[in-house]
Amino acid sequence: MKLQPKIPILNRDLSWLSFNERVLQEASDPRNPLIERMRFVGIFSNNLDEFFRVRYAIARRDFRLLKDEQQIARAHLLLEQINSQVVLLQQKSLSILERIKEELKEEDIYIINEKEILAEHVDYVKEYFINTISPALFTIILSEVEAIPPLKDDVAYLAVRMLLDTDSTEKEKIQYALIELPKTLERFIVLPKIGNNNYIILLDDVIRFCLCSHFYIFPCREISAYMIKITRNAELDLDTDLNKSFIEKISNSVEGRKRAEPVRFIYDKLIDEKMLRFLKEKMGIQSTDSVIAGGRYHNRRDYMNFPHCGCKELMYKPFSAYPIKDFKVEKSLFSQIAERDFLQYTPYHSFSYLIRFLREAALDPKVKSIKITIYRLAKQSQVINSLINAVKNGKKVTVQIELQARFDETANIHYAELLQREGVNTIFGIRGLKVHSKIGVVEREEAGKIRRYGFISTGNFNESSAKIYTDYTLFTAHQEILEEIHQVFKFFDTPFQVFQYKHLLVSPYNTKSTFLSLIDREIALAKEGKEAFLKLKMNGLTNEEMIEKLYEASQAGVKIQMIVRGVCCLLPQVEGLSDHIEVISILDRFLEHSRLYIFGNEGHPLYYISSADWMSRNLNNRVEVSCPIYQKDIQQQLWDTFHLAWNDPVKARIIDKDQQNAYRTLQQGQSSQEAIHNYYNNSD
Repeated sequence: MKLQPKIPILNRDLSWLSFNERVLQEASDPRNPLIERMRFVGIFSNNLDEFFRVRYAIARRDFRLLKDEQQIARAHLLLEQINSQVVLLQQKSLSILERIKEELKEEDIYIINEKEILAEHVDYVKEYFINTISPALFTIILSEVEAIPPLKDDVAYLAVRMLLDTDSTEKEKIQYALIELPKTLERFIVLPKIGNNNYIILLDDVIRFCLCSHFYIFPCREISAYMIKITRNAELDLDTDLNKSFIEKISNSVEGRKRAEPVRFIYDKLIDEKMLRFLKEKMGIQSTDSVIAGGRYHNRRDYMNFPHCGCKELMYKPFSAYPIKDFKVEKSLFSQIAERDFLQYTPYHSFSYLIRFLREAALDPKVKSIKITIYRLAKQSQVINSLINAVKNGKKVTVQIELQARFDETANIHYAELLQREGVNTIFGIRGLKVHSKIGVVEREEAGKIRRYGFISTGNFNESSAKIYTDYTLFTAHQEILEEIHQVFKFFDTPFQVFQYKHLLVSPYNTKSTFLSLIDREIALAKEGKEAFLKLKMNGLTNEEMIEKLYEASQAGVKIQMIVRGVCCLLPQVEGLSDHIEVISILDRFLEHSRLYIFGNEGHPLYYISSADWMSRNLNNRVEVSCPIYQKDIQQQLWDTFHLAWNDPVKARIIDKDQQNAYRTLQQGQSSQEAIHNYYNNSD
């Protein structure tokens, strides 16, 4: 926990909470379709869960390690600020949710609870509970166990209080139980339609409605249920046993998350006080944990899958990806890439070009080898299928798969084991460095020589997220660039060997130093009275050295325009410090994930697409690749799409030193994502 930075910066965790507040703005924005607003509530909740599992867990751990009293006081204040902000955001989210529910009623969609079930639905609900829900429930009678089994941090529980109907001579007897809400069941149950009215009930409330029948062996005078939820530390604790494989260590560490210490406990604020004390004692919840009195329902991330009830007009309009201009999927992609580079910008372009590239490589007799890095994959990955297909056709396939991709570890272990069984050469990274680069290279024999074809991307090779994440992918046959991509893969095998890169920027070696020197060049130009500018688009900015250099550039007169989706620790528009720095954040239908860095360079701008944000982890502790863009028409695309985003009149928020999250304008009209979609439609 770094408490005293050398320069004026905003605390990273408070900045992240400000970002999540922007997500809530989307949930409250009446310009968004109603059901999509409901889903933004789910995204907000999911984000908050991950924040507590990772960032809050780290902050609390660091707090416990402090010895200096002043540092302890500052750290304690920060934890209090975080908790206070979280409570305010939770209250705000509940208020937004209630407004959305009222607006849904105007569309004949009613979200009801167990006390509002209509007589026409009673039999359906009871039958659904008996046949579908009850067999899937895990129920623990707490008086029958010495200690509460470790609760999972990705599910919600109903804490049940039963006042038993005992002999009149006995004192009242209380029985407690826990019901785990199974993730295998849909959280929202759509009841039979009555007239034009649609009725939706939560799984929790169906269980509440059927509590007596579920606990039929207990003669209850009263029975009630309150939702609770626990969040555990999600940091991996890797085993140092040299006799274990890396896959085994990661697998054991992921399993260990189930027993990690709790960092947050949320409970229904209406819960019986005696029951709350009982649960906290049994679960070992301490005063230093984040204990939050919440609403009746938790795990609101499930709202991301809120049913539409056939009301398509309450959702985003269907979105069609456009083909890449002059890039013909019915022809050999290699032959076309041999002539020129192509830029894929998902979701505006179809992700199918990358799949088509790998499919062609798998079938082409001239292709000898394929190398690719993997970070996050779709559940049913066509990328993996293409690589396995290539092995079956005799190609040498090498996959660097990152087993420590947070919350995707289990899926990546599964894919790693599958690839190994199929004969793919798998690499599991470098000690101390997470591999976050998004690269691939194919070696093809042409006229007795090896010629390379490849791709460099800002995002994952994941056909599912490619539909909702904006990302650039460059397809190229630039042999010098691809030779350096080849060197990156050699580095995976021999990390002790130092490679020289003329074109690529590769973390942890030359990314930060090169970006710093490029900013220095703009500073020198500004001091000479020449035009100097930076146009930067990224997901997060936390690295102090980069922030300090941006402050220096601003003070020299460099004009800096930044689009930062998430965390931004830089303080813009501070007099005498960052007067020439403007920062906006765009949240909309698609998640802005692409990284783009443009440097003025005295009228000849330099362009880089990158897998790396300007965060310390990306610059110092990961293998990242930033690629220069040399082709003029692609440079123009990058320039145009940056400025369409920069000039967004609908979804741009101003990032300022006070974290106000004010919209730059409140106009109706075309957002930048719509404008970019039209840009590629008209490019034909």
